[in-house]
Amino acid sequence: MNFYLTYVLVASALFAFTALFTLFALYSERKISAFIQDRLGPMEVGKYGSLQAFADILKMLQKEFIIPTAADKILFILAPIIIFVSVYLGFAALPWAPGLIPASLNLGLFYIFAILSIETLGILMAGWGSNNKYALLGSMRSVAQMVSYEIPAGISLLSVVMISQSLNLQEITIRQGILTSEAVNFLGIWDVKAIGGILAWNVFQAPHLIVAYIIYFIASLAECNRAPFDIPEAESELVGGFHVEYSGLRFAFIFLAEYSMMFLVGMIGVVLFLGGWNSPLPNISSVSLATWTTGIGWGIFWILTKTLCVVAVQIWLRWTLPRFRVDQLMSFCWKVLTPLAFLCMLISGIWRLTMM
Repeated sequence: MNFYLTYVLVASALFAFTALFTLFALYSERKISAFIQDRLGPMEVGKYGSLQAFADILKMLQKEFIIPTAADKILFILAPIIIFVSVYLGFAALPWAPGLIPASLNLGLFYIFAILSIETLGILMAGWGSNNKYALLGSMRSVAQMVSYEIPAGISLLSVVMISQSLNLQEITIRQGILTSEAVNFLGIWDVKAIGGILAWNVFQAPHLIVAYIIYFIASLAECNRAPFDIPEAESELVGGFHVEYSGLRFAFIFLAEYSMMFLVGMIGVVLFLGGWNSPLPNISSVSLATWTTGIGWGIFWILTKTLCVVAVQIWLRWTLPRFRVDQLMSFCWKVLTPLAFLCMLISGIWRLTMM
């Protein structure tokens, strides 16, 4: 009984976190976009408009469930659930701190990519089930975009896997807590324990992974349907995209999945490239700052700080860059990102062979 209760509590905690993060991100996005556009943003509801997100969510949850007459009711109802659950289940394999991971899987990274691919099915169901030409066009665009950008994203992550020799996200994170002999030889640093910290992160242990991370970050924006890759939801062309017919709680699930996906892909990048829950502070002389700041509490602090910084960049780019055309989006994926991702993977293989 306690065994099942533990799983229920963990699942509830992750759901509560995704809901709270969505509220925080919604408010932050409004304020960041307002700052970029030289305006105030929400100011009336709560201190500095801090309760505006709560008011909007409350209003949305009270809206009527509307199903179009000609819609496929089964597909229409199931689509938001599949979209959210596929993203929500991805949080299970993420390491939050030393010894704190909901499900420690040897194939954690493979599991996350496999479960996230189901979101594409949910989006296609939403567009097809709505029986709306704008929704169908939006879903087809989204499927083409997500399937295409999964390739450079996956290959760039394989570059890390080849260096780390593991698909277990907790093992990859632990490995970034110390400098390896390969990095020591490359950087010319011999007193390993005197450095540590940020130099032990994958992007510094193998500098070509900086390019791999940039590729992954760009591809992750397309996976989230975020600007400048938001053509599946282009309001000027498709009214609202694949979710144009949704309202109330069903739209809330789609909305929750989008912001949860932003955090999820950001945290995956942090774990694989930016040290995960490891502290960026180095060991200075006899003061072991890198070790002192890696407990469970500190681990949660560091990984949340890094991930929220990545989310802030995602929001910043949305309100800065114009939207790609469809042909530009596909050309950029197949002609730029994919060849670069293969090049990074090739370098990882050479790096692993020569630095052994």
